Amino acid sequence: MSEARNDLKHIAVLAFPVATHGPPLLSLVRRLSASASYAKFSFFSTKESNSKLFSKEDGLENIKPYNVSDGLPENYNFAGNLDEVMDYFLKATPGNFKQAMEVAVKEVGKDFTCIISDAFLWFAADLAQELHITWVPLWTSSSRSLLLVLETDLVHQKMRSIINEPEDRTIDILPGFSELRISDIPKELFLDVKESQFAAMLCKMGLALPQAAAVASNSFEELDPDAVNLFKSRLPKFLHIGPFVLTSPDPFMSDPHGCLEWLDKQKQESVVYISFGSVITLPPQELAELVEVLKECKLPFLWSFRGNPKEELPEEFLERTKEKGKVVSWTPQLKVLRHKAIGVFVTHSGWNSVLDSIAGCVPMICRPFFGDQTVNTRTIEAVWGTGLKIEGGRITKGGLMKALRLIMSTDEGNKMRKKLQHLQGLALDAVQSSGSSTKNFETLLEVVAK
Repeated sequence: MSEARNDLKHIAVLAFPVATHGPPLLSLVRRLSASASYAKFSFFSTKESNSKLFSKEDGLENIKPYNVSDGLPENYNFAGNLDEVMDYFLKATPGNFKQAMEVAVKEVGKDFTCIISDAFLWFAADLAQELHITWVPLWTSSSRSLLLVLETDLVHQKMRSIINEPEDRTIDILPGFSELRISDIPKELFLDVKESQFAAMLCKMGLALPQAAAVASNSFEELDPDAVNLFKSRLPKFLHIGPFVLTSPDPFMSDPHGCLEWLDKQKQESVVYISFGSVITLPPQELAELVEVLKECKLPFLWSFRGNPKEELPEEFLERTKEKGKVVSWTPQLKVLRHKAIGVFVTHSGWNSVLDSIAGCVPMICRPFFGDQTVNTRTIEAVWGTGLKIEGGRITKGGLMKALRLIMSTDEGNKMRKKLQHLQGLALDAVQSSGSSTKNFETLLEVVAK
């Protein structure tokens, strides 16, 4: 028994408690745990995040969630300001994680042998160093957005040299990035680190990542060879092990609103699918413009609406479009995008949605808001040719109608689908037993559970 205890690997998993970050990290841990039955994974996140992540989980005997403090004041009322919530959480770190980690060590009866964390949690590098164990961060977004973070000084230097140039001017920052424009660079890279917790976090993360034993990424090498080549000189053990939607799809993806049954009744590639993720709420004017488009457009639509559609959308709109449209509070997005009826995806172009689009071969109309979404949008439009940014960068009736016509009614849409089929094929090859992502995962498993 004592010998088995010595052989046990106890791995701390530190999550960043934002909706789009937790699921990929848990997806990775689920896959690792299936390959390393001799390991225990203690998963640390806020109570709210854990309750969502683990509400449907079962059969995960070697993964146990532990709650960390979110840092919010008592009786705090959320007024929609996510930046404020993140500031409170970041101020509580790393003390909140250390406290919970001590509890887990006592319960398991074994010190930690490795730390896996969301890459945003840069302080995990210091924790691992204190404990004399390995640190493996997971980058949950695109390779290009991470390269910009790692090269922040170079970005600032280039931007200073063209400070008075128009925003649509292209900026030659790195090899393979020649299509990037000034407006595509995430605004968060230019915030003052003394005034923004998020900017400070990005800066510290960029400095910490080279200390990692390996950096895992929810992508695949063949998707962006230029970025892969750049990483080899900056982070030698940068392991593309995705896309997770193919390597470990959500086994609990239910369809409570009957979206798939509704799609079965629609014509092939005829439906407009709309979703801006689980965080973004459209500004009122853009919401009104989108409603007008869906009322007048003859195309059927499926809208994954964040909130309560009956309370927040005009009753007249819901009544008028009930025959051709379906508005629900949640969809099984990957299954929806892989359905033959979907013709186009109107999206914020968050990385998880980009990968879902590739898996389903669905062209994108992008309305980016923040973070990596601007870089993703430019890559989709100018590098891969699998979608386009909405005219003017905001939803207007004219701009969205024009984009829908181009993708749904011209040969441009067919060209985009063919390019997506090529990317989908590369993704499927990468996750085969001899594929690049599978081999990289085996390397990661060695690092984490050796």
